[in-house]
Amino acid sequence: MTMRMRKLVGTMLLMVMIVVYALIAMVVAVALEVNTTSKFIELAFYAVAGLLWVVPAAIIIKWMSRDDAA
Repeated sequence: MTMRMRKLVGTMLLMVMIVVYALIAMVVAVALEVNTTSKFIELAFYAVAGLLWVVPAAIIIKWMSRDDAA
């Protein structure tokens, strides 16, 4: 697969992943009733949930930026 095609596929995958991740994080927050806990627990949950998507995004970006096989 060429780098140009990987970038197209990776960009689409990132957009879908972020939407799905946001929906999952919202469902988890509602299921755990985060808003009824202490403010510190709520802050900690949203801090972790807000940064957790970076790991799979970094893997996708690393895959997108690979050189073409010679």
